[in-house]
Amino acid sequence: MREWAQYSIEEAGGRATVVITGPMVVSSVGHLDPELREITDSIQTIDISGASPIDTVGAWIIFRFSQRTGADIVGASEQAEVLLEAVEDCESEAQIAPPRRRSAKQVSEHVGEKVVEFFHGVLAAIGFLGGVLMACGSLLVHPRRFRLKALVRQMELVGVTSLPIIGLMSFLIGIVIAQQGAVQLQQFGAETLTVNLVGRITLRELGVLMTAIMVAGRSGSAFAAQIGTMKLTEEIDAMRTIGVSPMEALVIPRIMAAVLMMPLLGFFASLVAIVGGAVIGDVMLGIPFLTFLARIQEVVPITDFWVGMVKAPVFGLIVAMAGCYQGMQVKGNAEEVGLRTTAAVVQAIFMVIVLDAFFAVFFERIGWI
Repeated sequence: MREWAQYSIEEAGGRATVVITGPMVVSSVGHLDPELREITDSIQTIDISGASPIDTVGAWIIFRFSQRTGADIVGASEQAEVLLEAVEDCESEAQIAPPRRRSAKQVSEHVGEKVVEFFHGVLAAIGFLGGVLMACGSLLVHPRRFRLKALVRQMELVGVTSLPIIGLMSFLIGIVIAQQGAVQLQQFGAETLTVNLVGRITLRELGVLMTAIMVAGRSGSAFAAQIGTMKLTEEIDAMRTIGVSPMEALVIPRIMAAVLMMPLLGFFASLVAIVGGAVIGDVMLGIPFLTFLARIQEVVPITDFWVGMVKAPVFGLIVAMAGCYQGMQVKGNAEEVGLRTTAAVVQAIFMVIVLDAFFAVFFERIGWI
């Protein structure tokens, strides 16, 4: 049966003494601490000769009670004296709150750390790109090492299995573009120009751009999570040990699959978006479905198609590179996998949008407008 710490108050010669008995350890002082806090009478002495054994928690309770009442502690054993001295030193030196730095200094330090991390990240990314180029060169010299089955599998995962979600998304985007465009153009009696709007914006911009964003969220995150988990479980180290290059076996097939499938997915997304616009044109504007599609061929220049097809493989390369690079940077623990996966998606989407802006300026300069 557990023994609890207890106390009693004895009075002799006008002096009040609190006598504490029993084990003063963490498991037996739970009820004693609040009881001692309620004592408001004048106490001159605290007798702990019967308090045994005692640990740091017990010594802290006794010391705090002594400080509050101003009573002297008597009857302390050698062990109790050591513990009481230790908690007294902590009381005199410990700071309750850490020192606060000025906000301006915190902000400047944070910005500096981010700048340094950015440049380190750039150097690491350049090194990773160099490793990819070296792996490509090695495969050109030794083509038998190329993993065709892995490439076909990744093409299926990146392309074929993503057709339903990309098709649905593109169809809805085409509906939104046509509906919103028609509402605005009707104010000027130019609702027939909805065909031009849907055809050009889907083939030139949104078809490929939205597809790249979807592939980044779907396949880019999968690349980072898969490779990151393999890095965490030391499977990549095992591959190096047996003489298999992780770049050739894991990275190159994923990058090639994304580069090859992105033009096809972008073209598919543009076609489905045009179909969605044709549906709205038939329902809202009275433009027959087939007439809408035939009109697309007349009003959309072929350069818009080639603009989308030129951007698509570059976007695929960016998405795959970001996913594979972040996956190869995983180390430490499972939380790192989630952080790197998130970073892969964010970086891929950011770079895709930035490159799309550069492409818009570039094609305008060369006259593809």
